[in-house]
Amino acid sequence: MNNTDDEQDICSLGLDEVPPGGGCSEVLLSPSSSSSNLDVSNGEEMKAGRERLMSPTRVGPDEPVVPQQSLVSLMNRELQQSSSKLEKPSLLYGQAGQSKRGEDYVFIKTDVERHLVDGVSTFDVFAIFDGHNGRAAAIYSRENVLKDVLSAIPPGLTRSQWSDYLPVALVAGFVKTDKEFQSQEQSSGTTATFVVIDGYTITVASVGDSRCVLEYQGTLTTLTVDHRLEVDEDERNRIQACGGEVGRLSTVGGAEIGPLRCWPGGLCLSRSIGDMDVGEFIVPIPYVKQIKIGALGGRLIVASDGVWDALSTEKTAKCCRGLPAELAAKAVVKEALRTRGLRDDTTCLIVDIISPSRPQPEMMVKQKSSRNLLKFFQKHSKSSKKLASGLGAGEPASVQMIFEEGSAMLADRLGSLESSLRKNGENLQCAVCQAVITSGEGISVHAGKRSHGPFLCPGCKQKQDAMEGRRLSRDLADNGHWSSSIMYISWFAGSRR
Repeated sequence: MNNTDDEQDICSLGLDEVPPGGGCSEVLLSPSSSSSNLDVSNGEEMKAGRERLMSPTRVGPDEPVVPQQSLVSLMNRELQQSSSKLEKPSLLYGQAGQSKRGEDYVFIKTDVERHLVDGVSTFDVFAIFDGHNGRAAAIYSRENVLKDVLSAIPPGLTRSQWSDYLPVALVAGFVKTDKEFQSQEQSSGTTATFVVIDGYTITVASVGDSRCVLEYQGTLTTLTVDHRLEVDEDERNRIQACGGEVGRLSTVGGAEIGPLRCWPGGLCLSRSIGDMDVGEFIVPIPYVKQIKIGALGGRLIVASDGVWDALSTEKTAKCCRGLPAELAAKAVVKEALRTRGLRDDTTCLIVDIISPSRPQPEMMVKQKSSRNLLKFFQKHSKSSKKLASGLGAGEPASVQMIFEEGSAMLADRLGSLESSLRKNGENLQCAVCQAVITSGEGISVHAGKRSHGPFLCPGCKQKQDAMEGRRLSRDLADNGHWSSSIMYISWFAGSRR
């Protein structure tokens, strides 16, 4: 895993087959330049400086007066500048997996370059795709999601603007990947948990139930939601409002078994990529969460449901705490198999975000008694406030929420930024697939609610209508209705989740 571009089928890696050095590649990002200092030599200059701050400034004899900035805006700008000058973290990562059906795939790509107005910089991507009913959707998504996300980001942005636009681009990229995969008329589907690490800013987009958890200073924060019909009433209501049916599997005798599923198809997820044989209200629109952590760093645990069905979030973090990333991933998978057995593909990806300016924490020795470990964690928890108090400006002592949105309505997700109205000469571009739209052909994503963009091409507008229940699903139009009991035999013949 020392390569910067690592795309691998996790199912090919057994618990004892992690390659030498695998999972411990290090991404070193260069620090920014330091800020300058203002030297005031005497009281008269200090007084003159205060007078200049309290009054508008005239740039030249014919220039307009620059308005006075508020103290709050000045402080916010200084905080942003200080934050941007923090040394970027190193990344240590590891992965492990045990295969049941061979449908779990991991994607790792580090040092991805982007050319911005304020220079060239890099970011890193980690993802898990947990396929079902075949591998095709997981493989296609692994190979195309990043490309489709980046194609949705307009050029000419600063780093701050790029970060602001990323949640919109993730939605467009997921929908584009889904639309183009479904055009291949394959029936498989996949979850997708896609993590972008840009310095200390972490953005996660997810559909399905491959969870991502952040451990930061002893606190666990879940960065995804489980799109399972069993636990999400809002998603059940959305699917039923769009014309779908939600129910458990019906046996011949009439008894209902198993988790809640959507019919046709019998899928227990409400969001995924692919699944063209299921109703089109199973949407690829991801839940997106963007946060910023402090320079103390943290650990990301990304895993397929083979882990989360066996272990709680707390137990998962506990069983690998103190271990380096590679061994931590193996420990999680082993604990999941010990607890529940191999019932599904079981995959774990660990990413440690480590500040270069701080020493790496010493790894715990496994032979320590549980009492000593308890004392260690209690001491660590009590000292976290002391560590936080010594942080400089721009180094948040806790997880800072930047963005969170989970709506399944495309208009809510693509219409949040005016810059999503993209132009190509005199023509527009589709906000999802970036196809050029000639004058008069663009259809507003807002379905008439507003006259301006972003705009969709006719094909992407049809997909939006289908996802939001304004157009009958293919199966419903053909069959008129469906029944979970009719799907009983076909479901057991396949490998639906």
